[in-house]
Amino acid sequence: MTEQASVLQPAVFVSHGSPMTALERGPYAQALNAFGKSVSPSAILVISAHWQERDIRIASGPRPELIYDFGGFPRELYEMKYPAPGSPDLSAETAAVLQHAGFDAQLDDRRGWDHGVWVPLYLMFPEAKVPVVEISLPTRSTPQELYRVGEALREFRKKGALIVGSGGIVHNLRLMNFAQQDASPESWASEFQDWVQDKIERRDLTALFNYRAIAPHVARAVPTEEHFVPIFPVLGAAGSDYQINSIFEGIEYGNMSMYTFALTS
Repeated sequence: MTEQASVLQPAVFVSHGSPMTALERGPYAQALNAFGKSVSPSAILVISAHWQERDIRIASGPRPELIYDFGGFPRELYEMKYPAPGSPDLSAETAAVLQHAGFDAQLDDRRGWDHGVWVPLYLMFPEAKVPVVEISLPTRSTPQELYRVGEALREFRKKGALIVGSGGIVHNLRLMNFAQQDASPESWASEFQDWVQDKIERRDLTALFNYRAIAPHVARAVPTEEHFVPIFPVLGAAGSDYQINSIFEGIEYGNMSMYTFALTS
């Protein structure tokens, strides 16, 4: 990528929620669409909760296919397309940057895009013209190491790339009230989300790195870490001097956090 000093892009954490958000036109979809119109990235680098590998893999095909990694939804959802291009050159450059930073990063030209990628990008950039590169979530990494992944990717923001972590602050399918999307938020979910928001606002990385030991209701809010930890590369890509732009706030189905935000410099 060619650096363009005037197009510094934000780092974004998106709570992608249910795949059904791709078909809905409510406040969440409208908020993501409005955000998409407010930025003009030349490329998008995405780390999704739904691609986990022992080390880092980078999708490098020119036209990755969509992965419909869910079941039991309306047929319309499985017929959706998101024909944005991949970027083999950017994928290779991303791998080189991560390797230089000490990570085992390899290309994967067969990997498609899971719904943690195409659902939020469909809402943000429905024209599907911006090249997209997906990066896997390395399962053996600590929060600190994931933060370093984001630090390594930070230089791409200066070249016009949007850095996106896709997951969810509170994500516990076992406890969700699937029958009522607008159910009142459960107190434990609200308290955990509030704790995370407060620590982000305070730039308290020490607390966030140690969330598993000190955050309230963490066992219920983060029973498995894959949806929460994409927040760390986003923070790393943002650096220490950031401003928070809340894109959407809210909790659906009683406890599924939809909190989505951008960090700008």
